[in-house]
Amino acid sequence: MPNEKKRTAIELEQNLQTDFEKAMSYGDYLQLDSILSSQHRLSNHHDEMLFIVIHQASELWMKLILHELSAAIACIRENNLEPSFKMLSRVSRIQQQLIQSWSVLSTLTPAEYMEFRDKLGQSSGFQSYQNRLIEFALGNKNIHALSVYKHDEALYEKMTQALYEPSIYDASIRALVKRGLKVDEEALQRDWSQPYEPNESVEEAWLTVYRNVDQYWDLYELAEKLVDIGNQQQTWRFSHMSTVERIIGNKPGTGGSSGVNYLKRALDKHFFPELWSLRTKL
Repeated sequence: MPNEKKRTAIELEQNLQTDFEKAMSYGDYLQLDSILSSQHRLSNHHDEMLFIVIHQASELWMKLILHELSAAIACIRENNLEPSFKMLSRVSRIQQQLIQSWSVLSTLTPAEYMEFRDKLGQSSGFQSYQNRLIEFALGNKNIHALSVYKHDEALYEKMTQALYEPSIYDASIRALVKRGLKVDEEALQRDWSQPYEPNESVEEAWLTVYRNVDQYWDLYELAEKLVDIGNQQQTWRFSHMSTVERIIGNKPGTGGSSGVNYLKRALDKHFFPELWSLRTKL
């Protein structure tokens, strides 16, 4: 009827739970009180909140990447490749979120950042242990990076353990061997704490996979998932470098790094080299 008061969608929900005296609420489950009370500006500048939230949100996404990568590596080691595909696809989507976050941070102008940069002290994104763990898991090992974490004994032990564990690429190369493809022993029994070096036998094994897709479909699918992740990680690095250059130019980083120059050098470190070089030979 024309004069009847319109009822809202919430009013029409007769069984909507509204009493949380003894029940767990959305905020309780997600521990929002803890999460949303963790943004403490050290200055009075408006834009410091953006800086904090971007980095905290990125660390949460990185936590999920590590969760997925760890499970994917376990599946690959067990020669159970199919479940890893979903996990690796999810990693790639998360990386897209991280890449997009740089465009939000780029709304911070140089003048605005200078208003609170000195409050950061020696803290720097270079020190992000989760990003370092992701790099380790993807095969970019660097023993010198551990020195940053010596102040925290438990964290240092965790980082050292990750340094000496095979990467997802090492696990994938072993998967090739399990399918009867020949790989040199030096690529299978090496010092996992060292950066991966290209190996001709590994390239030949992957070439066999790409030339016989029907026979090795699961290995082919694994290779393409790795290429996706490697490419996204490079894109994230580039976006990071571009955003830093836009905001601070060529100033040194707050943690003592050379800033943009360091980030540019990081772009030279590629993941899964044979999966890129084989494309020229196909």
